[in-house]
Amino acid sequence: MPGAGAGPRPRRRSLLIGAAVLGTAGALGAAGCSRVPTGDTLARLKSQGTVRLGIAGEVPYGYIDEDGEFTGEAVELAKVIFKRLGVARVQPVATDFGSLIPGLKTQQFDVVSAGMYINEQRCQQVIFSDPEYQMLDSFIVRKGNPLGLRSYEDVIGKKARFGTGSGYAQSGYAVAAGYAQKDVVVLQDGVAGLNAVESGRIDVFGGTALTTRQVTRKSSRAEATEPFAPVVDGEERVDGGGFTFRPTDTSLRDAFNVEIHRMKDSGELLRIMRPFGFTEAEMTELTAEELCS
Repeated sequence: MPGAGAGPRPRRRSLLIGAAVLGTAGALGAAGCSRVPTGDTLARLKSQGTVRLGIAGEVPYGYIDEDGEFTGEAVELAKVIFKRLGVARVQPVATDFGSLIPGLKTQQFDVVSAGMYINEQRCQQVIFSDPEYQMLDSFIVRKGNPLGLRSYEDVIGKKARFGTGSGYAQSGYAVAAGYAQKDVVVLQDGVAGLNAVESGRIDVFGGTALTTRQVTRKSSRAEATEPFAPVVDGEERVDGGGFTFRPTDTSLRDAFNVEIHRMKDSGELLRIMRPFGFTEAEMTELTAEELCS
């Protein structure tokens, strides 16, 4: 994350791009009971040889590519780490972002890998690995940024029509800056946000810096603004995303963390994530404990 380091304080949310809800997701949901199993989850995953991975169809975290294959930084990272943990196969299960934590709780999947921001509210429901990345916000605006929108305060000052995705942290950041909640235009994902900006339905769409620059890459009518840290209660917020586990799966989370840190130290983490648009600026030493507090 540009210029972030260990400085400003953390928080977050996400963008859904081309979310694909697999038929298997519904089947798993129907079959899964709400009672969380006890015992050694990692041992169970090794025995069955497969880990079910909840994703949200969001570029660049976890999505289905043009060839119909599951990919994304979180999916590719999961393949490497779980293989090293003795689990041969990763089975991605796509759903909408708001269903990820409920689906984890009801055993539709074993782990969530969707670039999910680690924040205090989520930490009351689930546990997280240490983040694989940190992130600033950015806007999708019309080419040339005619309204000069570079912060949530600018959105309010220019009386711009603001949109973002359902459950995204960007909605909360806009409201914290003084934007009326009732005026926020809620859209499905970053692609819908790009279309809304290009068509003039809204003036600005708020998302993560990585996603906005990916979505606008081929657009001739819209662009992404420079990344910035939103300000909430007088403090800049730098967000971090990590893998999500059930609270009973601390041993699995801890084993996962060991591998994440080894990959950070060796530089392998960035090598895996770079093809998906991540740079050195998105690498972080933040911990889940810091982001949960």
